[in-house]
Amino acid sequence: MTTDDVEVRQRLEAMLIVADEPMSVVNLATAVGRPVAGVRRALAALKADYDGEDAGPVRGFELREVGGGWRIYVRESLDDIVTSFIGDQAPARLSQAALETLAVIAYKQPVTRSQVAQIRAVNVDSVVRTLLARGLITEMHADPETGAMHYGTTDLLLEKLGINALSELPPISPLLDDGADGFDDFA
Repeated sequence: MTTDDVEVRQRLEAMLIVADEPMSVVNLATAVGRPVAGVRRALAALKADYDGEDAGPVRGFELREVGGGWRIYVRESLDDIVTSFIGDQAPARLSQAALETLAVIAYKQPVTRSQVAQIRAVNVDSVVRTLLARGLITEMHADPETGAMHYGTTDLLLEKLGINALSELPPISPLLDDGADGFDDFA
């Protein structure tokens, strides 16, 4: 193995460790500044190394190609111990205000901050910043007339809720006011 091979593998490992979603070979090649073919070879070598194919130990993590990209995952045989460890940690919880704001955005998206504030009848600026920072909502587009930013939910929210699409959210109760009265005035 050449010094260049070692360097490419180190760079790939660094990128894969911080990746929060699968990274395509092209993105990885761009990030590490190497040709796609060389990155493919390096990924195959890393996978073999982690799987113990080079007379080394089987690692507690593995490199998988999923969803059109590569990502490091906990080895399936160790899921129980990791789940137990994470379960013992204090989870970061959202405040009631954040949950209410998130619900309004999920059901009304795309929606502006002022529309959410009108529905909730409180200022939601700091709550929206928190939801953005946690990656549960995203800025979708600015209104061409007012410049107001429209917000929507992210795939991370779907993942956290354990659903595949917003259509799987439960319907808003027909007995509750959903805040739609006067909402069309903003459209």
